[in-house]
Amino acid sequence: MKFKISYIAIISLLAAMLFSSCDNYLDVLPKGEKIPTSLADYEAFIRNEYNHLNDAAQAINLLNDVYKRPSDLSYVSLSSINYNWMGNEDRIIQNNSDEQAYYYSYAAISYWNLIINNVPDATEASDAEKLGLIAQAKVLRAMNYFHLTNYYAEQYDEATAATKLSVPLITSADMGAPSEQISIAKMYEFILTDLTDAIPNLPIESATLLHPDLGCGYAMLARVYLQMEDYDSALKYAQNALDQNNKLFNWKEYYTENKEQIEKEDDWSTSYPSKTMTSPENYIFRYGSSTYKNSGQSGTNAALTLVRAAQFEDGDARFASKWKKKYQAPDSIYYGIRSDKFNAGGITTPEMYYIKAECLARKGGQANLDEAMLSLNTVRKTRIFDDKYADLTASSTAEAIAYIRKEKANEYVQTAIPFWDMKRFNKDANYAQTLTKVFDNQSLELSPDSHMWVMPFPMGATSNPGNGTLVQNTPR
Repeated sequence: MKFKISYIAIISLLAAMLFSSCDNYLDVLPKGEKIPTSLADYEAFIRNEYNHLNDAAQAINLLNDVYKRPSDLSYVSLSSINYNWMGNEDRIIQNNSDEQAYYYSYAAISYWNLIINNVPDATEASDAEKLGLIAQAKVLRAMNYFHLTNYYAEQYDEATAATKLSVPLITSADMGAPSEQISIAKMYEFILTDLTDAIPNLPIESATLLHPDLGCGYAMLARVYLQMEDYDSALKYAQNALDQNNKLFNWKEYYTENKEQIEKEDDWSTSYPSKTMTSPENYIFRYGSSTYKNSGQSGTNAALTLVRAAQFEDGDARFASKWKKKYQAPDSIYYGIRSDKFNAGGITTPEMYYIKAECLARKGGQANLDEAMLSLNTVRKTRIFDDKYADLTASSTAEAIAYIRKEKANEYVQTAIPFWDMKRFNKDANYAQTLTKVFDNQSLELSPDSHMWVMPFPMGATSNPGNGTLVQNTPR
């Protein structure tokens, strides 16, 4: 069954690299207890859940999509700078510990490179099986490079992508393999090539939810083309993904089934029936940070402020099933009550419905707008309680996109997706937004053209870039 994961821990390199001094990371070849030779040996790398971490903590902080205790914001740190939009502070100096986003991704990439480069010579496998595993590794590598690029580089802009730098590209798992920090344009070209090469050999149904299938490949292409503002291609691949899987999880039914516990006063337990690993929405399951992997959206680590909670639609069963209002001195917050696994770094079907909706809305014309809202409302019908639900309608592209943005941001709060969308919309004068808030009696704002939308590389990476060079893409 797809939801059964084998927790094979062949490699302990990741933990060693994350919590030891930062040596030349890109020069390190993953080492296991034995040298992989068979297809099963290589396939085990995909089954290892620790290769599926996609940390986006600082992006989540920047959007204020998580509650932070006042004590955590009382001193200058990378988190407080991002959370309170302290644009004059130097995040580069402060980024000496937030290395998970960078190293988790490159650790995983080294495994995918190992599969792509060595599986052609693997034993105990047919040619078709080899091609299938290589295709899955290419999708995973594309996902990691997309995450890195949109975290550490500027938003894709066709006019400047050829001259702006992205992140180091490494395609070999060999010791001492060179890396090159390539342009954003070249990185997107590389990502698209990996994905299009993979499509013909992806299975209709994969072995586990950590293994990409054909629907996942199409969905990732839709995500990439959306970020490139190629809305026709994004629409095509979103529909292709939905043709493979268009199922939605019904949050209204889930709430009803667990209503007694959810509504029980002063009950802050997080032991609700797990739904994420078996959700019909999953194209692929990937974690976000190690915190979300270990504790899901539970406790204060995944709490929401009252301001952020107010952005959810009245009657949102999804919201009501994840957070409960609680006084946590000195603040009232919405406390996270879900400790099950959180698919913060994967791809699920609602994202394809939202991409389809936005791309249709951008075409303009009432027929396209109606179809866009139909796609949006299809998701909402599984999220909003019946007594609160009403179809949303739009008579303009701007009105439709406003609805789509809000719903998508709520669906994927505490993931990287709202951050990617904000970066993309910020490049369009029609949709760019200045974020504002009041903190400690001070009015704060984050402009759409702020340098803070690009995260700084960690100090360990810039001081030890491996067999290559690494230049910061943000001044501070």
